[in-house]
Amino acid sequence: MNFRRIFVLYRIPIAIGLIALGFLFGFKVTWWIAWIPFLVSALMITAYFLIGPMTLIQGYMESGDMEGAQKLLATVKYPNFLYKPVRSSYYMLQANFSTMGDDLDLAEAQLRKGLEGGLPEKEYEGTVYLQLGAIAQKKGNTKEAYEHLRKAISIGLPDKDNEATAYLQLSGICIQRRDFRNSKIYFNKAKACKPTNKQVVDQIKEMAGYIARLPG
Repeated sequence: MNFRRIFVLYRIPIAIGLIALGFLFGFKVTWWIAWIPFLVSALMITAYFLIGPMTLIQGYMESGDMEGAQKLLATVKYPNFLYKPVRSSYYMLQANFSTMGDDLDLAEAQLRKGLEGGLPEKEYEGTVYLQLGAIAQKKGNTKEAYEHLRKAISIGLPDKDNEATAYLQLSGICIQRRDFRNSKIYFNKAKACKPTNKQVVDQIKEMAGYIARLPG
């Protein structure tokens, strides 16, 4: 892991070293050998701009080292050069960190940049709209939140926990609008998802008593 980290984070210095090695081979030995370090250096420079350090991020996320992951993301100097799916993942992760820091405007802007870049699967697009809905709801824009959440469900979400979360948020918005009929419909759909995430399950239990007291 340490070797891989060094290899990824120091691609440019290593590439420069390989270029120098290529010239050394060319002048001292033969140019027929020099093309090998030249080719490897070209591939490393390309990877630096198109992929960046994103291949290391998953390890940090899985180990719970959010600070390390955030520092690694900060090393990306030219995000617009990243390959489109990689760029989308970059902006989604940045948006997650911005949301954790309560910078909702920045998180929203980053999520929209992720959408513009194009996401590899529809479920990821649904997740982005789920996040946009949650942000809009926190900002008090229930109309926009409602639209984003419905779009997230129509596009599709990666698992039943996310789907249940979307239905619960829609139910809550309907309660605010005093649309008790639809609030119950959305709540029942959330229960029908049979989520396994403890936080989502607890939210359903907490909301069940309130829903039972609603008129209609």
